[in-house]
Amino acid sequence: MLTINRTRQTIARGHAAYGLLNAVPTPWMVEMIGYAGYDFVILDTEHMSTNPESLEHMIRAAECASVTPLVRVPGVDRAAITRALDSGAQGIVVPRVNTVEEARDVVQMARYAPVGQRGITGGRTTGFGTLPLKDYLHQANQEVLIVLMIESQEGMDNRDAILSVPGVDWALPGAVDLSQSLGCPGDPFHPSVTHAITELATSCRGLPVEFCTLPRNSDQLTRWHEWGARVFLLGEDRSLLFRHLKSYLASCRSEPGPVSPE
Repeated sequence: MLTINRTRQTIARGHAAYGLLNAVPTPWMVEMIGYAGYDFVILDTEHMSTNPESLEHMIRAAECASVTPLVRVPGVDRAAITRALDSGAQGIVVPRVNTVEEARDVVQMARYAPVGQRGITGGRTTGFGTLPLKDYLHQANQEVLIVLMIESQEGMDNRDAILSVPGVDWALPGAVDLSQSLGCPGDPFHPSVTHAITELATSCRGLPVEFCTLPRNSDQLTRWHEWGARVFLLGEDRSLLFRHLKSYLASCRSEPGPVSPE
């Protein structure tokens, strides 16, 4: 059954929310992220080959561990957005949004009337009919988060119009893809990329749109805290696992005796 979006509540109270991108598509990893204390997790179906049944189990794992499950879909795709939300996702993350028309399409696909035109179904989102349909439609429109990724020069040029679309909740920059579009491929720290991300964040000021920052080092994390950001995507589980596994092995090789992993 539809549950309260705890991450939305956290932000509404004026607190910061912290999440991870999930690239290890297994329920136990999602559950671990929740028990580690993260507020939200983005389950990636853009780059990861996650089958629909596995995605449903990962969403259930998120629910069990009290972490808000969002799903990154492959693009502005009605079928993918519908499947993610019908599986119980409490929000969608849509990559490569470049125009105001695409932003409007996403809102139409993700919200029910009168805000949008999302298709209606039963199943687990309504508790298999135990939640009255009218109540469910209203609550879903209130609880679902719509996150748009700006990842190109075209998206940056159209950012003000994109962010002004009613129903958009967060804006998330894609630094690496932005670097390609801005002529410095593979360099998310390039001044032009940093400038574009700052411009996007500034455009969110005064709007009911949260800027979701993705700090890549402690200096960036401090900077965005000082700026007043309230949504932080703290990287990806796959890369965090690799770095910690590699670091732990290096520390063990440098020690004269065995080292406890605890």
